[in-house]
Amino acid sequence: MKKVVVCIGTQKGAFLVTSDEHRKEWTVEGPFLAGWGIRDMCFDTRGESLTIWAAIGHEVYGPSLQRSHDLGKTWEQIEHGPEYAADAPGKLEAMWSIVPGRDSEPEVLYAGAAEAGLFVTRDGGDHWEELKGLTEHPSRSTWTPGFGGLCCHTIVLDPKNDQRMWVGISAAGCFRTEDGGKTWVDRNEGLVSLLGAEVEDDGGFCVHRMVVDPTNPDRLFQQFHFGVYKSENAGDSWELIENGLPRGNEGCFGFPIAMHPRDSNTLFIFPQVSGEYRYAHDGQLAVYKTTDAGEHWSGRTNGLPGNAFQGTLRQAMCVDTLDACGVYFGTTGGALFGSSDEGESWSPMPGNYPRIQSVTAAVLDE
Repeated sequence: MKKVVVCIGTQKGAFLVTSDEHRKEWTVEGPFLAGWGIRDMCFDTRGESLTIWAAIGHEVYGPSLQRSHDLGKTWEQIEHGPEYAADAPGKLEAMWSIVPGRDSEPEVLYAGAAEAGLFVTRDGGDHWEELKGLTEHPSRSTWTPGFGGLCCHTIVLDPKNDQRMWVGISAAGCFRTEDGGKTWVDRNEGLVSLLGAEVEDDGGFCVHRMVVDPTNPDRLFQQFHFGVYKSENAGDSWELIENGLPRGNEGCFGFPIAMHPRDSNTLFIFPQVSGEYRYAHDGQLAVYKTTDAGEHWSGRTNGLPGNAFQGTLRQAMCVDTLDACGVYFGTTGGALFGSSDEGESWSPMPGNYPRIQSVTAAVLDE
């Protein structure tokens, strides 16, 4: 038997929502880390035991990373966590993302922060170091904070090349390394700057979320401030893919994008009206799906409410690995929804939460 565990990171703590592989009945545990703001959570299944990681912050105690080895019952704050050098160009204001390394590097994890920077651990999380090639990038003076600050919120690993990875920074854009994080190049050709210019080195490129095709790592997709884009050349250039998507005055605005675990032509997004309004079009919650790598999109609303003027944040949508895969998202109003048929129909999941900031799923053996 399999068990599905969905981690919900909210503005005031974390929750675990659990079911068997049929995903019909769910139980809720929590809050864990009550009172802390949970920006991101991840499951690390590479070691002898499962670890849940949380990138968190507190208005009094500041940012930190915490981990649990017992499905959230107890938590350990990392003593030697990410921190900037005294002469760094930014201050550590918040932890935004946490991502396990590849299976070939079992002790490696990456963490993204605001002000924008990237950290790595090579000993399972006990000690962290700053990847200064990104922090000290020559274009840093042009980086423009997004609505949530100048944050490194997306970390994408090349599954076939352990020296290549990408990060997304709001609002600086997409950056790629080919040498394990020592040096970085900005990869924003084809995107439109918040500053109004369509040139690669102008800054103000507000990437919201990115995913990579595990079968062809040269192909990436991103939800951008001004639309949904695809790259077929590892981010060297980007093209708009919005056929069938609802558009506001900023194109197809939205935050999350999630890829099917086995079919990289199938992706899911949650369009919203605009950066000003940040809620679903006409108040109808809708997940849009493509099965042909973005050539065509269509909305799925079966089971989702209308008169629901809520949005979904960049880390608040995910998929599980069951067959058919489950899709999950949480809203800024604290509602949680799930689909057990690859987004074709939806059901509300139990609980009414604080503002949901992240949703992460894992399938575990009982």
